[in-house]
Amino acid sequence: MQPKFTHYLLFFIAFAGFSQDALQEGFQLLETGRFEKAEVFFDSYLKENPQNKTAQICYGRAVGLSGEPRRANNLFSGLLQNYPNDFEVQINYNESFLWDKQYKKAKPLYAALVAAHPTNFGAVLGYANTLSNLKEYVEALKWVEKALALQPGNESALVSRKYIRLGYANEFVNEQVYDRGKAILQDIFIDFPEDKEALLNLANVYLITKEVEQAKKTYQRYATSPKDSITALNGIALAEHIGEKDKAALKIARIAKVKVTKFNDFGLTERTYDRYVQALIWNRKFRTARKMIDSLSMAYPDGDWIFALSATLGMYTGDFKKSRDNYDKLLAKDSASFDGNLGKANALFASDRIIPAYNAAFQTLKVFPNQKDAVGFIEKLNVNYTPSVEEHAGYTFDNGNNTAFFTNTTANVALSTKFNTTISYQYRTTENTVTANKANSHVLLAGLQYKLFPNTSIKSVFGVNNARFTEDAYTQPVLNIKLLSKPFKLQNLELGYQREVQNFNADLIEREIVMNHFGLNYNLGTNFNLGWYTQLMHTQQTDENVRNLLFTSLYYNLFRKPALKMGVNYQYIGFQDQLPTIYFSPEQYQAVEVFADIRGKIKEGTLYRASAATGLQQVEEDPRTTIFRAEAGVQHQFSKRLSGDVYGKYSNIASATAAGFEFTELGFKLKWLLTKQPLFYDRLKR
Repeated sequence: MQPKFTHYLLFFIAFAGFSQDALQEGFQLLETGRFEKAEVFFDSYLKENPQNKTAQICYGRAVGLSGEPRRANNLFSGLLQNYPNDFEVQINYNESFLWDKQYKKAKPLYAALVAAHPTNFGAVLGYANTLSNLKEYVEALKWVEKALALQPGNESALVSRKYIRLGYANEFVNEQVYDRGKAILQDIFIDFPEDKEALLNLANVYLITKEVEQAKKTYQRYATSPKDSITALNGIALAEHIGEKDKAALKIARIAKVKVTKFNDFGLTERTYDRYVQALIWNRKFRTARKMIDSLSMAYPDGDWIFALSATLGMYTGDFKKSRDNYDKLLAKDSASFDGNLGKANALFASDRIIPAYNAAFQTLKVFPNQKDAVGFIEKLNVNYTPSVEEHAGYTFDNGNNTAFFTNTTANVALSTKFNTTISYQYRTTENTVTANKANSHVLLAGLQYKLFPNTSIKSVFGVNNARFTEDAYTQPVLNIKLLSKPFKLQNLELGYQREVQNFNADLIEREIVMNHFGLNYNLGTNFNLGWYTQLMHTQQTDENVRNLLFTSLYYNLFRKPALKMGVNYQYIGFQDQLPTIYFSPEQYQAVEVFADIRGKIKEGTLYRASAATGLQQVEEDPRTTIFRAEAGVQHQFSKRLSGDVYGKYSNIASATAAGFEFTELGFKLKWLLTKQPLFYDRLKR
């Protein structure tokens, strides 16, 4: 925040000692801020009295304060030639640079002036304001304190100190030193109890730090008039949204919308309707929001906020192209718009246009240095492309007396936003505790993923599987190729081929069964919380058997925070040949189940997830049996570069071995980012 320059009439010094009754009307015009009329008055006076220094100074002030600071500067420059050592001319000349926002030029002039006149209140306060506008807040505070020492309680100096503190606090907030920023804002209340600007700035800091209750209390302090209560309600609605209480946010926004109709205040009405439509979008009332936006665009055809609302709606509904178009319209009107710059970065990222997204975020930081959300956005992008190592280890056991331990170490190195490489080593050892049959496998894989164009990439993994058991060993090549795409809005499609070696237990490892999977995964989302996922897989095995699999799931998102969805699953498996003594291979297997899945946040940096499903399964013509499966896990972010995950899962659904099967797995994952940023990050910033 830039501190405002407080106008104070220094020219009165020139009047001391002689009568200026003829100029009294002009003085009155200047004091009451009617600068254009003052300009006309003094211009007329100077035509008859061209040498009157006081009138010339007043005319220069009227010209500068009515919107022509350069012209005023030239007038005072001319006066300085006639009165080279005149203090009143000098201080007005200096002040004219402040009117023109030429603070760097004003600084040395004021420094020289206060050196020559260290006890002059006007010079000292002018220097403080100059330093403040240059964002040299520490020095500005020192000089404004000197001004107050010269004239204790002077209103102009107190106002200047307020704006210096506002700017100084904002500097700490931008540096994310929030406690210091809040403390400085609190100091303003000593001079100006319950100051409106200080309250709004303090509430904003509480919103940034997600201190929702403190933000709401601060807005309540602000609501001391009917109009201010509407501004407070708009702020409280945003606080409720940040506190993940979107229904409460919409309720409050509706109240504000009703209240604002009683006032003919264009800006307040605009801000209130803006918040109301945002609340509709937060609550996924997209149809109502679209109607409101269409209606508002008729009343406010050139409103920047209308473009921002349309863009936000596009982000929530998956129409990212429309969002990009609206953010472009917003930036065409205001290239320094924060919503426009960072909003466009998010829209580009959602559209899988990563390099342009980075560039838009960098542009945001040029306009808003160190802005927290922009920095966080870049960090989010960096995580996706920073070299990393992930360790996944687990232990499994089942009611067929099989136990297994496995570990998988994977290294990921992105060479660009389009080209990613991986290398991994998998080890699995399995044993049957009854037969004492043991086997282990070693799998070494190298992978490449290349983005053909936005939302379409090809992923390939090549490697070898070396299996060892009691008296023998073998090595088989493995392969996995996938085409990943988002063909339409809210849709994901995956086509692939995978060659893998069966390694569920020791008996199956010994049989050296290679499976060739041909698969399709498809997910369809909607804007009314319904989704549909389907997997189709055809498998040809080296033992001449063939398997067909269908899994389909219809689900509904009940809540967003925490994310809770429920649905119905159907699964079909059919084998060409039935080999029940070797592995589970029914001619027909079907299962129907209902499930629930919940994911949320325990605290900042710690997430949880849990899911459970139950239903009925039937193997060929056998009687139906009950199935149940469940999974739970906790993920924690230890630092920006290290995260961990522990989980457990249980299932009694028929699997690779037999019906009536019970399986349990316990495991953990660790992921470490090897560097602070992607290898190509420095090239991006150039």
